[in-house]
Amino acid sequence: MPLFRSLRKRARRLLWGWAYRRLARPLLFTLPPETAMTVGERALAPRILWRALAPSSAEISAPASVGGLALRNPVGLAAGLDKRCAYLGSLAALGFGYVVGGTVTAGPRPGNPKPRVLRLRERESVINALGFPGDGLDAALRRLERLPRTGARILVSIAALEEQEAADCLSRLEPVVDGVEINVSSPNTEGLRRFHEPEALRGLIGSLNAVREKPLFVKIPPYKTDDDEERERVLRLVRVCREEGVDAVTAANTIPVEDARLATGRGGLSGRPILENMLAMLPEVRSELGNDVGLNACGGVASADDARRALAAGANTVQLYTALIFHGPALVEEICAGLQAKPAVSAEPRAAIA
Repeated sequence: MPLFRSLRKRARRLLWGWAYRRLARPLLFTLPPETAMTVGERALAPRILWRALAPSSAEISAPASVGGLALRNPVGLAAGLDKRCAYLGSLAALGFGYVVGGTVTAGPRPGNPKPRVLRLRERESVINALGFPGDGLDAALRRLERLPRTGARILVSIAALEEQEAADCLSRLEPVVDGVEINVSSPNTEGLRRFHEPEALRGLIGSLNAVREKPLFVKIPPYKTDDDEERERVLRLVRVCREEGVDAVTAANTIPVEDARLATGRGGLSGRPILENMLAMLPEVRSELGNDVGLNACGGVASADDARRALAAGANTVQLYTALIFHGPALVEEICAGLQAKPAVSAEPRAAIA
């Protein structure tokens, strides 16, 4: 058995680490970004292969919790990578503590017109204007019902333009997942900005609270930490989340930018360039939340050191997305190994701002 584990670990490091970075990534980066995404999805399809190479529990153990959910480690998959909830089993096998599928909407949506994704290789970043392309609630529900459970927690992101629609999505999906994240912050979807008004967000959360039985996360928009007006606007939303009893806040979504190469002319920036801004947000968001509400750090995390900094700044977990494109599937285990070798020093407990 020890020999088998050793051989599996070597095979995983070869395929997920060296082979991805030296062979697969250069080939993928010759393709248009959405074509590369399709190729990646097809590679994730043989779930049995990914599970056969999965790291052992000991190799990824760094126990954590968020929003009442016990996790095998604090490394999560951000919403958006598996919009259709079709490959969560393979992604969970990479060693995540939890994975977030979606974003799922009530009905099928084509998303925004193409071109809608830009890859900025030198900056290790992506600008996306995808919107919420997907095949809708019914298809996602069927896939989640069939999803075998492993050690990773399964969550799903939802979005809707109306309160009742969001509540219906949550009610149907909640029985097959461990929790739900409501996305009110996509910069690429018309209509969501209405929930950036505190009372509109309060009404949305209230409608979800009326029907939910499992943890609820809210993904908030980012703010530039040198913009006092923008900061206060977002922190008002954070206060609503605390007051209405959400279980965790995810800070934050992509940063809106303009780019004429996109059909829509604008999109959301993710990856390395937004890390420092996200890290600066965390203590301020944590101060608003106090210690009873979880906080997920999302934006530019690409190493164990990045994860330690986020956890030390007040986060309970970190979420990965763009870093996987540039560093490959070995990244999850590498971050867990780094946290095992040098655990994060948690921020001092804070009371919520009254």
